[in-house]
Amino acid sequence: MNATLLLARRELSTYLNTWWGWVILFLVLLIDGLLFNAVAVTNKAQYSADVLEKFFYFSSGTTMIAGIVLTIKLLAEERQSGTMVLLESAPVTEGQVVAGKFLGAWGFLMLVTALTIYMPALIQLNGKVSWAQIGAGYLGLACLGAATISIGTFASALAKNQVLSAILGGVFLVLMLLGWLLSSQTEAPISGVLAYIALYDRHFQPFMRGRINTEDLVYYASVVFAFLLLSTRVLQARRWK
Repeated sequence: MNATLLLARRELSTYLNTWWGWVILFLVLLIDGLLFNAVAVTNKAQYSADVLEKFFYFSSGTTMIAGIVLTIKLLAEERQSGTMVLLESAPVTEGQVVAGKFLGAWGFLMLVTALTIYMPALIQLNGKVSWAQIGAGYLGLACLGAATISIGTFASALAKNQVLSAILGGVFLVLMLLGWLLSSQTEAPISGVLAYIALYDRHFQPFMRGRINTEDLVYYASVVFAFLLLSTRVLQARRWK
C-alpha cells in the first residue's frame, strides 16, 4: 500500500511540476468556462437546474478528453524513455505500479474538476439549485473520470510510445461510448447489453439530474477494476517476455 501511494504521489507531482499538467488544467478550465458562458448567458429564460444539467453535460466531455490526455504518459513514456526497467526491477508489483499510476492521474483530474466548482456556485448565486444535485453531478464526473483514466492506463500499458497510447486510448473510449448508438440499431437482448456497457448515456445522465443509482456506481467501479486488471496483466506479460 505504501508503494502504491508513493507512486501515486510521484505521478501527481509530475503533473504539478511540469508544463504538461498546467496546460491541461488551463485548457479544461478555459473550455468549460467558455461553454458555461455560452449556455448560461442567453436571452432565453432557463431554469437553474437545466443550466446545471448542461454544465455537467459538457463537463463530461472535457473530463473524458482530459482523462485520455493525462494517461498518454503513464506507462508508454516509461517504456519509450527506457525508465520502465527501473520500475520492473524495483520491489513493487505490477498491480502496485498500475494502481499508483492510476491514482496519481485520477487525483490530478479530480483537482482540475474541483476547480470548476465556481460555475455551479454562480448558478446558485443567481438562481436556485440543490447542492445535492451539484454533489451528485460531481460524483458522476469523478466516476466517469476514473473509468476514462483506467481505459487510458490500459492503452498506455499496451503502447510502445505516447502517440500510439493516445490513439489506442481514443479508440477504446469511442468504442465504450458508442454502445448506446449501436443498441438502437439492434434487437433485444443484444440491444440491452450494448446499452448497459455504454460509458455515458445510461449511467452518467442520472448524475446530471441529481440522482445517484447504486447500479451506476457498480458499473463504473467494474469498468475501472476490469481495465486496471487488464493493465496489470499486460505488464506481467511484458516482464516475463
